[in-house]
Amino acid sequence: MSQKILIVVHAPPYGSERCLSALRVANALAGLEAPATPELRVFLMSDATVLALPNQQDGGGNGLQKMVEELVSRQVPLVVCRTCALARGLGELALIPGTRIGTLAELAESTLWADKVLTF
Repeated sequence: MSQKILIVVHAPPYGSERCLSALRVANALAGLEAPATPELRVFLMSDATVLALPNQQDGGGNGLQKMVEELVSRQVPLVVCRTCALARGLGELALIPGTRIGTLAELAESTLWADKVLTF
């Protein structure tokens, strides 16, 4: 039975390396070979919600978007907190395909589902 890991990201995509670190860890975990591959979920909260917006120029050639797209391509659920998104005016904006807005109830369920919870 594989481990279940929830990664909760609060940090903004720019201004620190915590968001980058969260995506690097998530992609490393998602890329592990079976049978070590964990079940993984990522939940974006607070200022990390803007990470789900496409076409941002981060000075590194959209590196963060590519990392999000890599997670999506590996079928890792990437959920954006609805309350946090609405507070930042993101509710009606297009998100990176494969990401979606979710609820705190989903975060609560994912927390109970997980064997481990990592926060950044």
